[in-house]
Amino acid sequence: MSETVKRKISTKDLAILPVFSVLTAVGAFIRIPIGVVPVSLQTVFVVISALLLGKKAFYAQLIYVLLGLLGLPVFTGGGGIGYVFTPTFGYLLGFMAAAYLMGALREKLVTLSFMRLALIALLGLLVIYGLGVSHLYLLKNLILPGTPMGLYDAIRYGALLFLPMDTLWCLFGALLSARLLKHPSFQVR
Repeated sequence: MSETVKRKISTKDLAILPVFSVLTAVGAFIRIPIGVVPVSLQTVFVVISALLLGKKAFYAQLIYVLLGLLGLPVFTGGGGIGYVFTPTFGYLLGFMAAAYLMGALREKLVTLSFMRLALIALLGLLVIYGLGVSHLYLLKNLILPGTPMGLYDAIRYGALLFLPMDTLWCLFGALLSARLLKHPSFQVR
């Protein structure tokens, strides 16, 4: 193998990716049960992982989701393959998609200012909510019998209730990431 070929995932990445998987799992247990979808700290850990690790943060979220689907009780409501049929599974898909998107956008930045990182984090939040609300709506209307939910209610209970808190978490994650990205350990490669 030639030296011009860059390794996609370094040993350092192999060490830090599972740390963010665990942080996301811990964030699931720090929650406030409100309605169908609980408020948790998972969003802030998804944001921080993406802003610090770039696109590789996708793998941290993938590990987290796979561990839960394999039966480890790391999700807000437990774990197992049946979790696909819960109202919160779409948000887990959103974590993976948002981590990749936020990470890819962060990697393209030349200047890592708080404002740019915050905009990326808020865009990631839209992806999480988009997939989460879509899954909630489809689940309630196509899969679970007798529990239909209108689109407005899916948006209200699946996103609008949590938007203020998650917006603050995104801003906090961007602020913390902006500070951490100045450290040599997280210098953009």
